[in-house]
Amino acid sequence: MTAAVSVRGAIKSYGHNRVLDNIDFTAESGRVTAVIGPSGSGKSTLLRAINHLEALDSGFVSVYGELIGVRVHRGRLKELSERAILRQRSRIGFVFQSFNLFPHLSILENVVEAPVAARQVPRLEAETRARELLAKVGLADKVDAYPRQLSGGQQQRVAIARALALQPRLLLFDEPTSALDPELVGEVLAVLRDLATAGTTMIVVTHEIGFAREVADHVVFLDAGRIVEQGPPAEVLVNPTHDRTREFLSKVV
Repeated sequence: MTAAVSVRGAIKSYGHNRVLDNIDFTAESGRVTAVIGPSGSGKSTLLRAINHLEALDSGFVSVYGELIGVRVHRGRLKELSERAILRQRSRIGFVFQSFNLFPHLSILENVVEAPVAARQVPRLEAETRARELLAKVGLADKVDAYPRQLSGGQQQRVAIARALALQPRLLLFDEPTSALDPELVGEVLAVLRDLATAGTTMIVVTHEIGFAREVADHVVFLDAGRIVEQGPPAEVLVNPTHDRTREFLSKVV
């Protein structure tokens, strides 16, 4: 199995607070990796480090064998230019919990914008692809609407379509259902299930343990910036070996 993401020796601190404490893990290509853990455990920081929205203090991230955000120079890691980092990020889809749609653009334009601006895709081609993606997430009839006219679940599905528009090799999701009303969670999880079935490589930070159990191929339990336990869902979520994992699951399941 090909490694899509490799994180090695990742350390990140904010002042005296070490939020990532020597993290090592691998996410396989074509698989879904779910990252779970309590608030403040470092889940979102880890996800943001993968596409260099957060620069590590030490350690490195590689995506399909390419170092992200840095290069080797005279035996040391040196920060890439912002332009080079943006180019790398354009190949890694990121879906935030807060949607981050452009309020002044229609739903269609929200999906069209990135391929045209970042990849210089001809507008007609980008629009055709955007319509296909919006249909894929069940929003073919909303192309002319604006974000304010959609429910939270619909907005998050637009955000997923927008991430897919750049045809990324990897999709990162930062708690994609946490900002939604409970009755809207299912429609977003259904889109993620479809992506998983299609073999999309995904890393999903989530508090939806049922989703992780059903869809993920690999589960990483993070606590206090460290990986406490990881493995297949049947092991980590059903028969965990670590007391801290059992304690956490007893409170959320």
